[in-house]
Order: sequence, then structure tokens, then C-alpha cells
Amino acid sequence: MPRKTASSAKADIFAPRLKRLRNSLPEHKIDSLLVTNPADIRYLTGFRGEDAYLLVALKGKARLISDSRFETELRSLKKRLSIIIRTGPMIPAVVNLADKISLTCMGVQAEYLTVSVRSQLQRKLGAKRLRNTEGLIRNLRVIKDEAELKLLRKAGQIQQKALDLTLKTVKAGQTETEVAARLAYEMRNLGADGEAFPSIVAARANGALPHAVPGRTRLAAGQPLLIDWGASYQGYRSDMTRTFTLGRWSAKMRKIYGIVLESQLAGIAAVQPGARCADVDKASREVIEAAGYGKLFGHGLGHGIGLDVHEAPGLNRRSNEVLQPGMVVTIEPGIYIPGTGGVRIEDDVLVTDRDHKVLTNYPKDIESMVI
Repeated sequence: MPRKTASSAKADIFAPRLKRLRNSLPEHKIDSLLVTNPADIRYLTGFRGEDAYLLVALKGKARLISDSRFETELRSLKKRLSIIIRTGPMIPAVVNLADKISLTCMGVQAEYLTVSVRSQLQRKLGAKRLRNTEGLIRNLRVIKDEAELKLLRKAGQIQQKALDLTLKTVKAGQTETEVAARLAYEMRNLGADGEAFPSIVAARANGALPHAVPGRTRLAAGQPLLIDWGASYQGYRSDMTRTFTLGRWSAKMRKIYGIVLESQLAGIAAVQPGARCADVDKASREVIEAAGYGKLFGHGLGHGIGLDVHEAPGLNRRSNEVLQPGMVVTIEPGIYIPGTGGVRIEDDVLVTDRDHKVLTNYPKDIESMVI
């Protein structure tokens, strides 16, 4: 058997995704889908530029509409995509294409398309030729293929190595901003595209703010330090949290840490194919509630990750979703005590055919969390 080239291997990644999308169109009574969300366009084609639309019809190649800024980059995609370089505004280009290939009912991504753009399309094409859709590509992206899992693993490896390098430089007196900047540098230096999201570095009582923004607060001996960070690698994003102390743990924070760790391990154990997301949340949350801190754990247990750092499914008390093999989710319980600080522990977990696999393996026993 001839060896596949890199370009053919990449084409093999995207062709099945486009096929699955096409196969879903008839049940929504549309003959095409106008893809306007950049992450979805990247998922289906590999194209990373902005200001582009992708039209996927039942027949023919997928058609990517862009402009001259990306013409050189798009040449490598011409074997598997029809490339349209527009010279004017986007809407006329879409309308001309829809008329040219005689589309009768084009679906649009209602969750991403603005009211203004949809109104312009409707004025040009007519109401009968447009139909709102939601979640068509979301339902594809929720199950990761092997190519995606490889990138997610690599992103996780980069972020963990970057944290190790950063921690070697951390000391009392530094600001949260200094630590966050060093962490971002190390991830880039190790090959990441950049941060998966702006890192949370929360020192002392700031750890009680689940989405704290790094500022001028200085790290102090005997005080907690919460770090929530992730790397983006070829667009795929990892997401982890660890909570440290500079020097010895206080008795109170040691107790809180133990509860959160037990909660996280219970949540991970509940990740199984067929498990309801609400039940996974419950398994973790019950540990914190039994310890008397339920009111201090206000957010959901976790979320999917991929090209976006927050994807489906959502793991929370209200979720009706069911875990399926190929989903990758975060498990991140926390306890947040105003005026004292917080503890959150987070890992990325793959749902397998029979169980689960934790993709991130940075230490989290309490003694390893001492800087």
C-alpha cells in the first residue's frame, strides 16, 4: 500500500466530517448549510483565516468564500474545496453563489448569524429559501476523532510542561500578572499557538473569585495560589486548574483542598459512556455538600473542550445530555471562601468505549501542591 502524504492525510481528516454534515441536511429539510462560525469552518476545512463563509451543499465540493488576503493560503485547499475569492461584500457573494448552483433552501447557523446579516440574506434570497438551524455542527464536534484527540493530548502536554517551568521561577513577592506572563511565554516557547484562554492566576483571597483576572496582588508565604490555564495547539485547547500554597498549608485550606480533591476524583469516576451529565455533576457535588460547603460551589462541574475552550456537553445540575465515547470534558469542582481564597482542581477527561481516560496527569496530591 502506498504511503499517504501529509496533504492526503489531512484531506482524509476533513472529508468524513463534511460527509457527516451533508448526511444530516435532509432531515432538516435544507439542501445546503451556510457555515459562518470560524471554529466550525476550521473544523470542516482546516482554514484558519477570518472573514470567510463556507457553503456546504448536498452535491459538489464545499465552497469557501474569502478574499484576496488569504488567496495564497487557500491554494493548498483547492483540491478538496471550491475557492471563491470575492471582490466585494460578503452578502452579494453568498447570494450569487446560491443562485448559481440553484439552491432551494439554505440553512443558516442561527446561533451565530447576526440578525442584520440574516435580514440582508432574506431580502436578497426570499424567506422561503432560508431556514434557521441550530447545533448541526455542534453535534459533530462533540465527538472527537483520533486527529482531534492527538492535538488535545499535545496541548495538555505543553501546558503541563509550561507550568513546571513557570513554577521554578515563582516566589513570594511576585505579582499575579508576572506569573501569568511567564506561563504564557513558556507555552508559546514550547510550541503552543498561544493561551487557550487568558490564564487565571489568583493569589491569596483572590482565589475565591472563580474567574479572577490577574492583577497587582502579590504572592505571599503561607497563602494559596490558584492557577487555571491552558494551551492552544493547532487550534485545540486544553484546560486545567491546580491550587498551590507558598510554603505550608494553613489548617483551613488543607481541609478544603482535601474535600475538593475527593470531589474531583468522584466526578472523574462517574464519567462513563451512557452517564447523564447531571449525574456526573451530582456525584462530585455531593461530596462538597456532605462536607457542608455546597453553597460555596456555585458553578457547573465542567464542560466539553476542543476548538473552543467551552464546548458541549455541559456538566451541570440542569443538563439532560448523555456522555458518549469520544467526548472530552473537564472535571473542575471548587470551593470558594470570600476573604480567604479558593481551591479548584481540574483535569481533561476522555469518555472511552467502556470507561474514561484522564488526558492530563499533572500531580494533584496535596504535598505536591507546595511551592
